[in-house]
Amino acid sequence: MTTQPAPRSAARTARTARGVLSCVLLGALALAGTTGCGGSAAAPADGREDAPAARKADPGAAGAVDLGRRITDYAAGMTADGSYRVPTERERRAIADGVRALLDGDRAAAARRLSGVGYAVRTLVDSGGGARYAEIADATHEGEVRRGWGRIYADLRGGPARWQVQVPHPSADQRTEQLGIGLLRGAPGGVLVLAGAHRAADSGAGPDAADVAHRRDSVFAAVSDTLADRRLPAVQVHGFADSSLPDHDVVVSPGSGEAGLPSARRLAAAYRAQGMRVCEVWERYCGRLEGRTNVEGEYAGEAGVPFVHVEHNRRVRDDDGLVTKAVRALVEIAKTWGAGSR
Repeated sequence: MTTQPAPRSAARTARTARGVLSCVLLGALALAGTTGCGGSAAAPADGREDAPAARKADPGAAGAVDLGRRITDYAAGMTADGSYRVPTERERRAIADGVRALLDGDRAAAARRLSGVGYAVRTLVDSGGGARYAEIADATHEGEVRRGWGRIYADLRGGPARWQVQVPHPSADQRTEQLGIGLLRGAPGGVLVLAGAHRAADSGAGPDAADVAHRRDSVFAAVSDTLADRRLPAVQVHGFADSSLPDHDVVVSPGSGEAGLPSARRLAAAYRAQGMRVCEVWERYCGRLEGRTNVEGEYAGEAGVPFVHVEHNRRVRDDDGLVTKAVRALVEIAKTWGAGSR
């Protein structure tokens, strides 16, 4: 026989059940940085240090998400008529310092540095494979849309960060984020640095202000420089129109330095093994696709850290099967970096 609860106990039980359900639903929303069980976690989009909401946010909330879909949806929101604000030196430094602290294993220090500029660090479990990743991103969707500073994803599967993949032109170089996603998932020890605005987005500071591959005053450059300071080699992925170099699918370059040349040679061979036509800039002229002026490559070259610049034609990027093959080539080189080979 089941004993019926007293009316007051029944009411209390119902309230408890409703509270648990509310927390579950709000916990899901917390992954997007919107709220939490204790109330709003929104931070102002301008990233003021005196923003109490940013300090009240719970950036450590964990949950299962499809990482590929999360990043794809984020990139899809970047348009040429979107918004971008050039960050100040303090803002760039705070986010880069937050990334450094996270990679040093001090999550609390990372959260403090990031919250001061309206950013947060979250732990995500990828439903596509169960791996854990840290996401460093604007604390609110409103902030992402208005500022466009981008996101950073760090592999938490164990061991130190060993390499980085940079995607400076998501949306503009269509589907290049798919290469970054595939590489991050495919090899352990990676950090994905993802721009947050279309390269032609309006900032009021000139037509190229959001082109983070050619601007030193960006969060993207500050973070990639910080990773180079940690001796993390980098591959930066781009896209080009088929008509720009019709006889080739991929252009591989060590950028402006020479430290990345051994890696670039191995990567070119890996692309060829996947059946792709490769233009190697150390062997011939590859048009305006050689990546010699990208600021991240210049910094890495000065530091003596390997940097590889890779352009993929539209045919490759539009074909899921060819994207998979390109990712296989990228994973091969990332795994050599993970094993300590440069």
